[in-house]
Amino acid sequence: MPAPTPRRSTAGPELVDVAINLAKTKDAVRGRLVRSELCMHGKSASFVRHIEIDLTGTRLAGTFTVGQAFGVIPPGTDDRGRPHKVRLYSMACPSWGEDGRGAVLSTTVKRVIDEYTPTNKGDDPDDHSLFLGVCSNYLCDAPLGAELLITGPAGRSFLLPQRPEEHNFLFVAAGTGIAPFRGMLKELFERPGGPIPGRVSLVMGSPYQTDLLYHDLFTGMDARHPNFDYDQAISRQVGPEGAGEYTHHLVHRRMDHYRPLLEDPRTLIYVCGLNGMQIGLYRTLAFHGLDAPYLRMPDEFADMDPNAWPPGRIKRNVRPTKRMFVEVY
Repeated sequence: MPAPTPRRSTAGPELVDVAINLAKTKDAVRGRLVRSELCMHGKSASFVRHIEIDLTGTRLAGTFTVGQAFGVIPPGTDDRGRPHKVRLYSMACPSWGEDGRGAVLSTTVKRVIDEYTPTNKGDDPDDHSLFLGVCSNYLCDAPLGAELLITGPAGRSFLLPQRPEEHNFLFVAAGTGIAPFRGMLKELFERPGGPIPGRVSLVMGSPYQTDLLYHDLFTGMDARHPNFDYDQAISRQVGPEGAGEYTHHLVHRRMDHYRPLLEDPRTLIYVCGLNGMQIGLYRTLAFHGLDAPYLRMPDEFADMDPNAWPPGRIKRNVRPTKRMFVEVY
């Protein structure tokens, strides 16, 4: 049977209904840390841990949906003497959790270790002392069995469609932006009704091969499922093809591979990672004439070379359609 003629539809799918804000900061529930392990592909200058939190017996157990986030309230106070604010972490598990009942949530936590940078009036310009992220280090340091204050669920837009079997998916991740895609891929391939029939591609970006997260899981999925492929864009490591590349460089280089997927009217794109990573992908889609189904942009961009689009204007004025989901931080 011949392939259907591609249509440039921007119509989005119906998303799943979700619960939100069942536990807020003032009435957070107590979860228990039950797993904490490094999830990188080798020895690295970064420290990223896969952690799991058991919510059994709380009103949040079984209420989360893949693509959502939960909040963690670290103990103590900030430099103004106020209690620390809640920090949000993307779920790295499917809706049924790590336990099959939705009671054990997981996420992907990178330790924040940096130097202070003077940013405000009155800051000491010579202060470059070490800065440790409050919540990330709290979570990574916590021993198994530790009680954590949890809020949520949070998020109602970065979700899978109601009928995922009717779609193809391109997931583009950088760093810990892989967290929701770990959960989504498990949901798509390990669901009770069997794997979805559509094509699913994951493009994972990291500085070095050793920084790849959940690499064994994704290579195993690639080997087991003929409709899934897993590509890695390594930005700081020179390989056989020359200089390193970011995720949008990889999509551009392998456009012969990705074009049929991107031209299919059933395809949805999900992007998650550091703010700014979407700029290169937007330019790549436009360069290859694939922007219309996924992007809305100002008229002045129509006759411009996409590589000349000003980054600030892209962030302010280019918007994804309902077929593209972007979560950057």
